[in-house]
Amino acid sequence: MRNLLVVVGVLAVVLPLLSGPLAAAQEQAQGQRDGAGNPIGVLGPVNALGQEVKRPPAPTGPPPHLPDGTIDLGDGAWVAVPGGGDSIAQRLSRGEELPLLPAAKALMASRQLTDDPVNWCLPLGLLRTSPYPFRFIQNYTHKKPTHMYILSEWMGSFRQIFLDGRKHPSELEPTWFGHSIGWYENDTLVIDTVGFNDKFWFDRRATPHTAQLHTIERWTRLDAGHLVREVTIDDPGAYSRPFTVTYQATLVQPGDELMEYVCQENNQYGFGSGVR
Repeated sequence: MRNLLVVVGVLAVVLPLLSGPLAAAQEQAQGQRDGAGNPIGVLGPVNALGQEVKRPPAPTGPPPHLPDGTIDLGDGAWVAVPGGGDSIAQRLSRGEELPLLPAAKALMASRQLTDDPVNWCLPLGLLRTSPYPFRFIQNYTHKKPTHMYILSEWMGSFRQIFLDGRKHPSELEPTWFGHSIGWYENDTLVIDTVGFNDKFWFDRRATPHTAQLHTIERWTRLDAGHLVREVTIDDPGAYSRPFTVTYQATLVQPGDELMEYVCQENNQYGFGSGVR
């Protein structure tokens, strides 16, 4: 097994069809938790199809900065710990529940989990990254960056964030990742996104949203190897009030890179398996 991303590639094939035990084992391996009870810190043993690899803890030194003092998020690839695709309700503060409106509850209950768009090789949407690593790319030279891209191993998909001070257009064609503008608040990258379609699911539990979705993300690099992402979700079409979910990620080991992953190639799900 070459490295963690080989394991991740295996997980990318089998994870949508796995149930709770793998996710529970991974969460137990993390050990550490933040104030809201969410796991953080060490990326422990990863087991896939009977093969296990142990990774050393992520570095905890000071986070790097660009020459102008801007926090540097792009000096390596990241992976969410534990996996962020199972349920966004697990990313709420302790004791909080999703403020779903009755129509959204009914829609969620009516969905078949086998109809998850991810299973049909469609984009992950905003919140789902793990087990697929991701990387930040920005066009920093002698000037402040004007664009940020978040690359995902999932089918080579990417998000584009405008850092040049522009506003959202008055009219937007709804898309899977929406229209994102960003800025820095000290060492936190803030991303404001609108213009989503209503096709992707927030998680594997079929948690819904509508095209009214508006998100504010706050990406904070705590140290050299740990990243926290807080996402405030405001969607009056599906939820009675805004709420915030929190994710953690760790820096992958030096030399680990994103791998090519083509979901449509040899797809054995849906039409590829004879299902009509």
